[in-house]
Amino acid sequence: MKYPATGYHHITACAGGAQEDVNFFTGVVGQRLAKQTVLMDGKLPHYHMYYSNANIEPGSIMTTFPYSRLMGRRGSGQVQSITYTVSKGSLPFWLEHFKKHKVEHGPIEERFGQRFIRFSHPSGMSFEVMEDKDDTREGWTTKEIGPAESVRGFHGTVLSVRDIGEQEKFLIEAIGFRKTGVDRAYHRFEISTGGANKTLTLLHEPDRAPGSWTFGAGTVHHIALWVEDDEALAAQKAIYEELGYTDASEIKDRFYFHSMYVRSPGGILVECCCNVPGGFEKDEKASELGTKLHLPPWFEDRRQEILATLEPVVAPPGSTSRN
Repeated sequence: MKYPATGYHHITACAGGAQEDVNFFTGVVGQRLAKQTVLMDGKLPHYHMYYSNANIEPGSIMTTFPYSRLMGRRGSGQVQSITYTVSKGSLPFWLEHFKKHKVEHGPIEERFGQRFIRFSHPSGMSFEVMEDKDDTREGWTTKEIGPAESVRGFHGTVLSVRDIGEQEKFLIEAIGFRKTGVDRAYHRFEISTGGANKTLTLLHEPDRAPGSWTFGAGTVHHIALWVEDDEALAAQKAIYEELGYTDASEIKDRFYFHSMYVRSPGGILVECCCNVPGGFEKDEKASELGTKLHLPPWFEDRRQEILATLEPVVAPPGSTSRN
């Protein structure tokens, strides 16, 4: 069977305060602020922030809903950690960088022969920087983070599950991953060529209580895999339905891309999506990406109402293409 998914497109999490989230991803992680918009579901306005590498490539896009009105509960059935790639030999830099910014972090560890450091978002979410000598994507640079140290994009995710079997079956039969290794409680799966942006790791935690599935600060909401176009997105939906994963959503218009979601057996929400013509430049020039708030057309008549309820956010110097 030919499977449409080729790797990650984006990962979406629920943060706390909007400004602290922007400061963390642009100042600590060193990503580009690529888009400021709002959550496109529901009636209550919430920011939807997009961060990326230099070229806004699929597989580098971290998105967040600052959602301070409700705390999430971390646990199994969720993304336990999000992993970025950095160049081989750069971890000593990152240790000092985290210390300088007073970011909670651990020591250098190793998983499947690759070294990494785990660190925390202000809302408590877990992230990692992992050495990968083969990832040649261009990272965004800042006054503190140069080209040699910058994050390239995602290596992948670590998902906490109470049971491996059904989640493994879903990854292999419904999406096209293959199992490529086991390291202690970690089970590695790769798609397409494998490696950076094409790796997903299950962490077997049979005794861990389930985490929350709703929006809530401090939790990762979903992972999104990239497919080529609308035809491929429809083909992925058909695979889910043929296998009996009948809770696959309808295909949704996210303005910058089209999306379809399914709740996987282990509890993790999995999106598949494809870009639309124009992508992030549909509503602003490349030179202005990330500099101001944009609303989808169906929210434009509520602009003043929405602006009045959102915390003002300032893009730090050097975080967008224009400043």
